Amino acid sequence: MSEYAEQHRRSLRFSFLDGIFAGGMIGFTQDFFTPFLLVLGAGAGLVGLLSSIPNLISALLQLKTADLAEKLGSRKKFIAAFVFIQAMVLFFLAGAAFRGGVSPVVFIALVTLFTSLGSFVMPVWGSLMSDLVAEKKRGEYFGWRNKVLGILIVVFSFIAGNILHVFEPAKIYQGFALIFGFAGIFRFISCYFLTRMYEPPLVPKKEDYFNFFMFIRRRRESNFAQFVLFVAAFNFTVYLASPFFAVFIVRELQFSYFLYTAVTVTATGMIFLMMGRWGRHADRVGNLRVLRFTAPVIAILPLLWIFNQDPAYLFFVQCVSGFAWAGFNLCASNFIYDAAKPEKRTRCIAYFNVVNGTAICF
Repeated sequence: MSEYAEQHRRSLRFSFLDGIFAGGMIGFTQDFFTPFLLVLGAGAGLVGLLSSIPNLISALLQLKTADLAEKLGSRKKFIAAFVFIQAMVLFFLAGAAFRGGVSPVVFIALVTLFTSLGSFVMPVWGSLMSDLVAEKKRGEYFGWRNKVLGILIVVFSFIAGNILHVFEPAKIYQGFALIFGFAGIFRFISCYFLTRMYEPPLVPKKEDYFNFFMFIRRRRESNFAQFVLFVAAFNFTVYLASPFFAVFIVRELQFSYFLYTAVTVTATGMIFLMMGRWGRHADRVGNLRVLRFTAPVIAILPLLWIFNQDPAYLFFVQCVSGFAWAGFNLCASNFIYDAAKPEKRTRCIAYFNVVNGTAICF
């Protein structure tokens, strides 16, 4: 094996280890910000802000991701620096919970900072990883990686849900402090493995530069711009309902934290179980065909929640949800990698996230 191939192999191994601990962080946070906001006494309006404001700020910040990464001259250093700061924010969240909570507005601000830091590095991380994975293997590799790490996310989510179940109701603040603290530790460890990765050289040329307004002006003739507008419009409709499922389950259906976690992670688990299959299928038929099949299935999912709220029925609905979202999310990401050449990839991913994140906010 050549030294170049060995560097790629080792980097993918370190990336996988980073993903394991990043998965621990996600499992201990993503489904528990809204329940903690409800514990702080927030209503549905603030829950809506918890979903909209972080997405908007995250989207707007990515207008400068590519510029800052190019100034630093190293994608790996860029990623590691902001991931380290993100880990520190989680310890602030843990401290706030341990002291008995903060105002809902302060909590939303901290979650916004946490989310923005994670989103800020994603275009650069996507650019780096797409250089490390062979083009014809991207569907298979990312499908496999997401499946394995997704299963871990589900496991960590169940652990976090059980921690809250043990601590509720008298010591629920301490329970949230514990899961946010563990999330911070996991993120620090993932940051270490990120620093061990090899960074293939990438020298952007002047002719590869284009700003956001140049990208928007080409929306009629650019195939990639049409794709971005489709995904943004699609996610705008998804997020009309998405932030309020947690409120519905916890406040209206009055499920326990254990049952809430079980229903929530069923979709997550199915997503990652199906990632590998969707990845191999997409390598054969193309990402676009998978998107055309899964998008209509996703469109009907909110209707299914109207007919019945029995937990067994909701588990079935969440399985259908995970099946469809697995194909959609994987192929939407891989479509970007295929459509943009390496020198433009960071900007393409960033501008995709700007438009998509703004649509989600609205």
